Amino acid sequence: MAIAPHFLVQLAEKRRIANEAGGLDKLEARHAKGLMGARERLVTLFDANTFMEWGMHVDHDCHAFGLEDKTFPGDGVITGVGYVSGRPVAAFSQDFTVCGGSLGRIHAKKICDLMDYAMKVGMPILGINDSGGARIQEGDESLSGYGQVFFHNVLASGLVPQISIIAGPCAGGAAYSPALTDFIIMTKTNAQMFICGPDVIKSATGQTVTMDEVGSAAVHASVNGNIHFVAETDAHALELSRKLLSFLPNNNAGDPLHKVTAELDLSPDPVFNELVPADAKAPFDVHTVIARLVDDGDFLEVQRDWAKNIVVGFARIHGIVCGIVANQPCVKAGTLDIDSSDKAARFIRTCNVYSIPLVTLVDIPGFMPGLAQERGGIIRHGAKMLFAYASATVPKITVIMRKAYGGAYLAMCSSDMRADAVYAWPTAEIAVMGADGAVKVLFKREIAAAADPKAKEAELAAEYRAKFSSPFAAARKGMITDVIEPAQTRAIVGMALRNTLSKRETRPPKKHGNIPL
Repeated sequence: MAIAPHFLVQLAEKRRIANEAGGLDKLEARHAKGLMGARERLVTLFDANTFMEWGMHVDHDCHAFGLEDKTFPGDGVITGVGYVSGRPVAAFSQDFTVCGGSLGRIHAKKICDLMDYAMKVGMPILGINDSGGARIQEGDESLSGYGQVFFHNVLASGLVPQISIIAGPCAGGAAYSPALTDFIIMTKTNAQMFICGPDVIKSATGQTVTMDEVGSAAVHASVNGNIHFVAETDAHALELSRKLLSFLPNNNAGDPLHKVTAELDLSPDPVFNELVPADAKAPFDVHTVIARLVDDGDFLEVQRDWAKNIVVGFARIHGIVCGIVANQPCVKAGTLDIDSSDKAARFIRTCNVYSIPLVTLVDIPGFMPGLAQERGGIIRHGAKMLFAYASATVPKITVIMRKAYGGAYLAMCSSDMRADAVYAWPTAEIAVMGADGAVKVLFKREIAAAADPKAKEAELAAEYRAKFSSPFAAARKGMITDVIEPAQTRAIVGMALRNTLSKRETRPPKKHGNIPL
């Protein structure tokens, strides 16, 4: 029996209302500010014509709150599933044109229902946050809604990748949902994220601050490390999310998107031999090493502007997706401090839960000395690195380029942290401390009694380096896999990654380890 025409007309009208949401005038106002509409963001994210919306016809019971003349199409959030580069993804996009994108009971239910589905079928979740916060009219039901979203964020953590985009206001309790996800992308303008805004801070503490100082992308990217990527525009944020998803598996039971059919080129790259200065104290930019190591120099750096003394990010080496963790000698001499330890530990654990192999590039003089670091808890924060690497069961390949001193050497995934392979360049030094410092402690009297103390110190340092801290000394004791020419690095690391893809490692049964947070 044919469908009566009036049913089709009714359906078309319902869809028109949902598509226009808060009104075309509000949408045009957003465009004037350089913002996309909530639905436009999803259309841009997904492959053409693949988005299937959930709950399009949901509306809020405005009568219960004395808003008889109002409608809240979709209750201020658009949810659904679609394909991103041919892969299924679940996504929601808060609609600021509908009651300021505020979260109420039905709004939260739509998000939680989508997350339940994503967890059940095993697909990534992407949330676009653009909301005025809790819907005041709903009182405790709104707070309950946030609690349910938070619970689902934690339930999904480590099960499916979760990516948050901050594309507008994200204030108060609303900020905790993105904070519970794996990655946060924030637009440079028109977006704010904070717990207490300038007015509240002024009222509570008497401090006068600006919104830029509290909740801007610049602050979160470079000062407190709350976010992972800064986007220029909405479109750029969506582009970054697609790029990020290209390195991640659909879920924790799947593998990352390796391209193992890529040609395995084992020829040496002589450029590596020129990248690192012979002087162990001379700085260099580790990005130059990473660019030669990874396929086509394509490296997606994570948290680029925070804790710059360590570099982390995603790449492929001979087609194998991997996470790179590298000391940065040109920032704080590459030492590990509180922030860099946190940054690296979080990244290592993210790679581990999504079966992404780890490649560690080492040039580490030690942990950052100083009163502020000690009083700030460098012991606890540095222990996060040890915990993260020791508990990771993914393939772990380490390359020691130059210095590897003290406890920081262990924190950069030594063989004792169960690295599957550790390679050292001939320029490597592995010791409790550098040879120059060691001889000053061990041979203080001999140096003082010498006719030429400086010459004696240099002689003893050379002897100490050859006997105790050279890579060959470590190799004799079985502490490293091999000493390699730098030019061989890309070929050898690529082979090591392919050889360890079948790695399976189990640990003693327990609920979970107790990381020193």
